[in-house]
Order: sequence, then C-alpha cells, then structure tokens
Amino acid sequence: MTSPEPAAVRRLLRRVLPGEPRISRVDEGGDHATWLVGTGHVLRMARDIDGTAGQRREIALREAIRPHLAIAVPRSVAHGEWAPGLGYTLDTRLPGISAEKQAVSAAGEEDLAVLLTGLRSVPAATVDVPAAAARSLPELTGEAVRAAVRLAEDGAAGPDLAHRLTGPLPPAAPATLLHHDLKGEHLLVTGAGRVSGVLDWTDAILGDPAEDVAGLVISVGAAAALRVARLAGHGPELCARALLLARCDTLTRLADRVYGTDDSPLPLLRAQLARAWETTPDLYRENPGRA
Repeated sequence: MTSPEPAAVRRLLRRVLPGEPRISRVDEGGDHATWLVGTGHVLRMARDIDGTAGQRREIALREAIRPHLAIAVPRSVAHGEWAPGLGYTLDTRLPGISAEKQAVSAAGEEDLAVLLTGLRSVPAATVDVPAAAARSLPELTGEAVRAAVRLAEDGAAGPDLAHRLTGPLPPAAPATLLHHDLKGEHLLVTGAGRVSGVLDWTDAILGDPAEDVAGLVISVGAAAALRVARLAGHGPELCARALLLARCDTLTRLADRVYGTDDSPLPLLRAQLARAWETTPDLYRENPGRA
C-alpha cells in the first residue's frame, strides 16, 4: 500500500483549497490515509486500487441516499487522483464526536430509527453496492459457543454465556440497503446526545437488515439498539436475530484477540461484549426462548 507524505498532502490541497490550512493525520491504517484539514474538511487518500474503487462507490452512494436520510452524511467538495490510479476525496467535516465517547440520548435513539427507516426506503436499483447473503446462524452460534467456553475456562468471560446462546434461530428478513459498519466511531453525536452524522459508507451492501441493528447493539448497547429497531418498525424476530448476531460477533472477536489472531484494542472489545450482553426485558417477554 502507498502512504502519502505530508508534502503530497500539501500539494493536493493547494489545488483544491485557498490558503494553507492546518493539517493533522488522524488515521494510519486501513484503505485510506485520513487527514483533518482546517476546521471544516476531512481528506481521505486511497492507498491502493481497491481503496480507490471503494471510495468512488462511496461518493456516488452518499449522493444517492442523501435525499432519503434526515441524518447528515459527508459531502465530497473535491475528488480525483492524488497519484496515478489512487483516488482522494475532500469531504465536509460534520459536527459531533464518536458515539464511543458520547452517549446517545432518547432523541438520539429517534435519530437512529430515522436512519434505519431511511435506508430501508432507498430503492435497491438506485445504488451500486454489493449484495450479500444473510449469515448462517448455526455456523455463527457454533463458533461463538466454542469461543465462550474457552474464554470462560480462562476467566476472560462469564461462565453462562455459552448456555445463553441456545434457543431458536430467527430467519433473516428481506434484504435492504445497509451501512454495514455502524461502529461507534462512525456515529457522530452532539453534546445533547443527538446523532449529527454517519461516516464511512465504504462497506455498504444490500443485505440482512438485522446486521445494522446488530451494529447498533455493540455501539450503543442492546437495550438502546432494540428500542431503536422497534421505533424503526422492526418486529421482535428481527430484533432477536440482531441481538444474536451481535452476541456471537463480540464473543468470537474477543476470543480472536485474546488468543492472538486479532489486533483490535482489548478494552474496546470488552466494552462491546458488555453492551451486547445487556439485559433486554422487552425482548425476553416477547421471545422467552431467545433470551
């Protein structure tokens, strides 16, 4: 992968912005090198051909979905190539901070419900994103049970988590447009707890709508995510599937980290596990076998 040097960033910015705005690198990994530019922009420079293709899809997708969403998404004010075959986009910088650092309020939960509803309303034919089959719950739960047992034996997770993964396996709902990476870092939240923007649409797909609810489970907690799902019109079966997806994912990711095959920050993975395994009384009443 190619990494741009500060001199290349300066040369690019002179072509698209007046003056000499202050720049600071904010990301060292992934498909893009990311820079804050002044107070109003974010520059993302693709490191390889795949990153460039994904960036171009994302720019087009954001424009296609903007009329359907009441929540802000970044807008590209300039884009092109910063080196032969390598793309860049200079985006508007949205207000707010990561949902990992700022809790979402009740009004913010309503914002997230509007997001899910808006995505569901986007006609599939109007967006150029991959379609993905729903994940197999028997495979996921089998892997997660093995992870839970090993973690429990080593004292890295509670001893009852494997048992709590037993029960009915809800089917997937019809495919819709998904953000597909609703991590806390991609949700911007104001000081009042409102959701002010959603970042990084490069993983968007047409797929199982429970996946975005599962993303919210690990980002804002199970109880809040299921309230959001209900506000968005999802029924208890989809909520149960989303909760199971999130619980399986958090167990397997933690096990991958503890046993050396993942380099994600351990405190973040433990926080996500705790969020996914929050008590959800409403779901218990409607799906006693799933809890």
